[in-house]
Amino acid sequence: MGGNTLLKLSLMPQDRIRNFCIIAHIDHGKSTLADRLLEHTGTVSLREMKNQLLDDLELERERGITIKAKAVTMDYKHSDGQQYELNLIDTPGHVDFHYEVSRSLACCEGALLVVDAFQGIEAQTMANTYAALDQNLQIIPVINKIDLQHHRADEVAEEIVQVLGVEPESILRCSAKTGLGIQGLLDAIITRLPAPKGALDGPPQAMVFDSHYDDYRGVVTYVRMIQGEINKGQRIRFLRVGENHDVLELGHFRPQRVASQKLSAGQVGYLICNIKSLTEVDTGDTVSIPGDHAAPPLPGYKKPKRMVYCGLYPSDGQEFSELRDSLIKLQINDPSFEFEPESSDALGFGFRCGFLGLLHMEIIQQRLEQEANLDLVQTAPNVTYEILLRSGEVIEIHKPQDVPDQGEIAEFRQPIVRCNFLVPEIYVGTIMKLCQERRGVQAGQEYLGGRMLVTYDLPLAEVIYDLHDKLKSSTRGYGTMDYELIGYQPASLARVDILVNGNRVDALSIICNRDDAERRGRVVAKKLKEEISRHMFEIAVQAAIGGKIIARETVKAMRKNVTAKCYGGDISRKKKLWAKQREGKKRMKSVGNVDIPQKAFMAVLETGDK
Repeated sequence: MGGNTLLKLSLMPQDRIRNFCIIAHIDHGKSTLADRLLEHTGTVSLREMKNQLLDDLELERERGITIKAKAVTMDYKHSDGQQYELNLIDTPGHVDFHYEVSRSLACCEGALLVVDAFQGIEAQTMANTYAALDQNLQIIPVINKIDLQHHRADEVAEEIVQVLGVEPESILRCSAKTGLGIQGLLDAIITRLPAPKGALDGPPQAMVFDSHYDDYRGVVTYVRMIQGEINKGQRIRFLRVGENHDVLELGHFRPQRVASQKLSAGQVGYLICNIKSLTEVDTGDTVSIPGDHAAPPLPGYKKPKRMVYCGLYPSDGQEFSELRDSLIKLQINDPSFEFEPESSDALGFGFRCGFLGLLHMEIIQQRLEQEANLDLVQTAPNVTYEILLRSGEVIEIHKPQDVPDQGEIAEFRQPIVRCNFLVPEIYVGTIMKLCQERRGVQAGQEYLGGRMLVTYDLPLAEVIYDLHDKLKSSTRGYGTMDYELIGYQPASLARVDILVNGNRVDALSIICNRDDAERRGRVVAKKLKEEISRHMFEIAVQAAIGGKIIARETVKAMRKNVTAKCYGGDISRKKKLWAKQREGKKRMKSVGNVDIPQKAFMAVLETGDK
C-alpha cells in the first residue's frame, strides 16, 4: 500500500466507522464468519486466504478454538457508494475465556450474535448476550450454517425471539462456510449498528484492550480510540502505569500490521513505542498525553478473578529462569493469569499459577511447552478457599499446604458458582442427579421450546474437574453449561495429606469435603501404588487428616533370591543371608529416595467414581 492510501484510510469520517464483535457459543462458526467477512471486503486476497485466518496461535489451529481476541480493520464500499471502515474484534466462545470477550465488548458499539442453525441457543450464547446487553451494545442476531441439510432455522429463530425479545424480521440467516447471506450481513452492520461517538478535537483518549510482545519491536499495544487523535512521533502517556513514551509507529491490523500517520476517535489500531519492559503496559489502561491537559482515565476492566491454582515446575531444575521469562512474556499477552515463585520438597523451585478455569490452565501449560520449548511438571489443580481464623482474621488459601492447623480454624469456606445447564428435556433428570451427587442446590428451571434451562448452585471444586465431561457424556453431547461465581459459603472441609514413607509430599495434598476424605484418600493411595515403580525397599503410601491415618497402601519391595546359590547345607547359613538382606533393606529405606512420576501428581484428580 502506498503512503497516500494510508493517509486516506486514516482520515475516515467518524460516521462511516463501525466497531463490532462476533459473539457465540463455542463451535457455532465465529472464526469462519470472520474469514468470509475478510474475503467479501477484499481485505485478504484468495491467495492469502486460509481457514480460521485470525486464529494464528498454533494451539488455536490445533484445537479448532479461539483463545485470544483478535482485531482486524476492513474497508467496505456500501451500495450507497460510500466507503466504510469496519473494525471487527473476533472473540473466544469457551466459558474460561469470558474475560477476553468482556474486554472486546468494551471496544465496540455492536455485536453479531451467531447461533448455529441446528444446535440453537446454548448456555454460553446467553451468557455472552447478557454481557453485550450490559454494555448497551446493539445486537444483530445471525443464524449460521443454513447450508446444513437438517437445519432447524425456523425453530432456532423462535428460540432467539423468545430469549432476546427481538422482532423475527430482524434475524439474519447466512452460511459462513459457503458465503450465502454475507452481503446482507455487511449491509446490516452499516445500517443497523451505530457509529462511534467521541470528540475529534478533544485531548486524545484511547483504551488499551490487548497487547503482545514482538521480539523485534517490543510491546505492540492494541487500542480503541475513544476521543481525539494520536499522531506518529507524538509523546503519549499511559495514565495508570504513569509512563511517557514516543509513538514510533501506529496503524491498523489488516490483518497484518499496516502503518498510518494517525489514529482518530472511533478507530481501532495498534501503537509501537519501543517499550521493552513488559510491566509498562496494563490491559485496561488509558492512553492520553502528558501534562495537565490529559483526558480523564477510563474505568478500564474489572480485574479477572482467578479461581483455579496449580504449581508449574521445570522437570529439569536448571530451566527455572527460562520458565520465569516465558511466564512474564505470556502474562502480557494474557493478563488473566498470575504467578508467584514457590518451592516444593518433592519438585524443587517452581511457580504457583492462578487461572480462570481448567481449560485456561491446560492452554497456558501447552503454550509454555510449545512456544518456549519447556518440559514441565504440573501439580494437581485446586480452587481458592477462604478461612475464618479463631482470631477473627479471614485468609485466602490458594494451595492445600497453606491450610492452618484444625485448632486455628473457626470456619472453612468454599467458592460457590451458579451453573446454567441448557439440555434437551429428556436429560433433565440426569442433570439433576449429576448436580445432587456434587452437593448442588437447585436455583430454578425454565422451559425454552423443547429444552430446559436448569440452574444449580454448586461448589466450584466439584465443577472444574470433570463436570463438563460428565455433562457431555450423559447428554450425548447436547447439553451445554455456563457458570459464574456468586460467593463463598461455609462447608465441612479438610486437608488430606499424602505421606510416602512417612514423609508428607506437599505437592499431593488436597482439600475436599470431610465426607469424601476417606474415599478420596483411598483412591489416591491406590493410584500412587500403581504409579510408583517398585524400589529395593518397601514403600508405605498413606493418606492422613492431621495426625489420623485414613488410608494405606504398600508398594512391595523388589525381591532378590539371596539363597539361590545355597544347595542344601545348614539352614543357619540361609538365615544369616536373609537377616543381612533385611538389614540392607532397612538401611536403604532410611536413606533411599522414592521417585514419584508426573502421572502420580494428576492422580489426585481421580474422584473414584469408577
